Amino acid sequence: MNTILTKAESRLLKKTIAQIYNKINQEFYATGVVSQRIQIFDDRIIIFAQQKRVAAFHVLNKNYKELTMYADAALIAEFKVKLKQEIEEVTGHPVVAVLKDYDSETNHACSVIIFDKESFTLES
Repeated sequence: MNTILTKAESRLLKKTIAQIYNKINQEFYATGVVSQRIQIFDDRIIIFAQQKRVAAFHVLNKNYKELTMYADAALIAEFKVKLKQEIEEVTGHPVVAVLKDYDSETNHACSVIIFDKESFTLES
């Protein structure tokens, strides 16, 4: 079944996604995001965020850069699993994939949520 979202529903979806993303960020990093911008394109949602890095990683990064890179990668992998789970649970829309990248120098992150095309479309 193909669900077409109205503009009001897409605004509500953006708000819901922002709250979920921030909640998971708080769980993983003990702090919310600094800023977020969410865009919906057909069956995809893109989240641009600036977040705070785990404070201990700043200290470790001086002498153990590889360790912090692995830790960042592990946290991102777990974050993606949790984000997919929560979004499916809250929205009822199946998620095909969650992609995420994070720049530790600037603390900018970009996440892409890809929904099942057959069940999710934005109204034109």
